[in-house]
Amino acid sequence: MENKHSITHVILTGGVGSRLWPLSRKSQPKQYLALFEGKSLFEMTVERNRNVADTIMVVGNSDNCHLSKKVLEKSNTSYIDIVESTPRNTAAAIAFAAFASDPEAILIVTPSDHIIDKMEEYEAAISDAIEKASKGYIVTFGIIPTKPETGYGYIERKGDDVLSFREKPNQVTARDFISRGNFLWNSGMFCFKAGVFLEELKTFTPEVYEKSKIAWEANQNGKLDLNLSLDIPSISIDYAVMERSKKIKVVSSTFVWSDLGSFESVYDYLITIGHPVDENGNMAIGTTNYTAFIGVKDTIFVYTDTANLILKKEFSQDVKSVYSKLERDKSDLLN
Repeated sequence: MENKHSITHVILTGGVGSRLWPLSRKSQPKQYLALFEGKSLFEMTVERNRNVADTIMVVGNSDNCHLSKKVLEKSNTSYIDIVESTPRNTAAAIAFAAFASDPEAILIVTPSDHIIDKMEEYEAAISDAIEKASKGYIVTFGIIPTKPETGYGYIERKGDDVLSFREKPNQVTARDFISRGNFLWNSGMFCFKAGVFLEELKTFTPEVYEKSKIAWEANQNGKLDLNLSLDIPSISIDYAVMERSKKIKVVSSTFVWSDLGSFESVYDYLITIGHPVDENGNMAIGTTNYTAFIGVKDTIFVYTDTANLILKKEFSQDVKSVYSKLERDKSDLLN
């Protein structure tokens, strides 16, 4: 693919994967777990855009930057490392990447913890997004939904124009979105020129722009100062730019996508790669020990050395409440 702009793949690695506890811990968040045929989600993310991007940039934090480094060194991959001293949400994280880039550079911004398949469709979507970004648009990737999913945000669109962004819906609203036919899952992936993003950020959330700029200009080898970072409002890119800018376009995509944000989505993915499940839909994760399920169906058993979790698949979103309780108790089981 020939492009006159340099292309940087910006990988955001900030999440802790609270809904995948106890597999995902603060010391080993879900994106670094080698659960997927011996590879981690982070490693797969790096590989995915290797053929498109001239540069890889990782925006992480002081708790996980060594985990990113280990993966990238294993594959002898050079990269630009930006280390946040405290999480300030996606608007600031992406602003740091943009400040570190040439204004004309096209940034492909992706989380590090998503599963993507059907690579031909993915590459076609990336190519379309780069073309739109080179014309000055801020591009978001929308996934054509396969079911009324309540765990994702949605994008309402007409052609490639975005009409609105919607929060995660309840089941009734999700079914309504699907029946209307012009709603896409919001993938949390973006593509734009660094300078265009910064102009829009400055226009719509000037405080985030200014405070992020101050913090970036004081960085030490990509490491950001804690006190300067704490001054930055913690706002998502959706609130800061996407819901306000008039330069937004959406690429409607058919590649297979999941944010693996719950054990239900991990279960669904593991089934596609042949992970064992019994005749009642029960699955054990994290152990090769013989595990028998009696009198239950669609149940997931998650094994780790220090904690186990047993849940009905449809209650996967509720794992976060267990995580929150352990957080309030300052439990070592989160580390």
